[in-house]
Amino acid sequence: MQDVPGPPPHEQLMVGITRLGQALRISSYRNPGPHRLSPLQADIIVLLARNQRPRRLGDLVALLASTPPTISDAVKTLTTKALVERQRDVSDARAVSLTLTQAGAAEAERLARLPAEFGEAMSTLGPEDLAAMLRGVSGMIRSLQDQRAVPVTRMCLTCSHFRPGVHPGSDKPHHCAFVDNAFGDAELRLECPDHLEP
Repeated sequence: MQDVPGPPPHEQLMVGITRLGQALRISSYRNPGPHRLSPLQADIIVLLARNQRPRRLGDLVALLASTPPTISDAVKTLTTKALVERQRDVSDARAVSLTLTQAGAAEAERLARLPAEFGEAMSTLGPEDLAAMLRGVSGMIRSLQDQRAVPVTRMCLTCSHFRPGVHPGSDKPHHCAFVDNAFGDAELRLECPDHLEP
């Protein structure tokens, strides 16, 4: 029996992931909102909204895998648009902390809504497919983080509260010590406010 012609499955998967990333960027450019945000500016707003504590410029540089001048320019623009506020950091007077303004929080809420075309595309996934994709993406991100190829995110696989596979044979094999509850692959978090680094 002859193999199916073409690139191997892992290469096909990379093509698919690349296309999904392109679709997200295109959606971001097509929907800049009332403040005409660039994709990077939108990423900063979303990142500041995910964790309510003030962030430093260096935090954004690391979390968005960018450069200080690029992030600094984007933050200046967001400050001019009255979406981000700059304040002296209480723990270090030389540093500046960034927080969302009320208008910034409202924009973050708008950005958090799943674009209609992505909602429709995701509705085609059954629960098992969604769980498998979350498991696969979590594993890939963890591997990339271990190689220092991407910034560390606050996901289950890098959390001290995460107990993988402690309930074998169950549809909820994992356990979260923070909420003391079992959960399955479909409930894996790629960004969790209760994340605790090991």
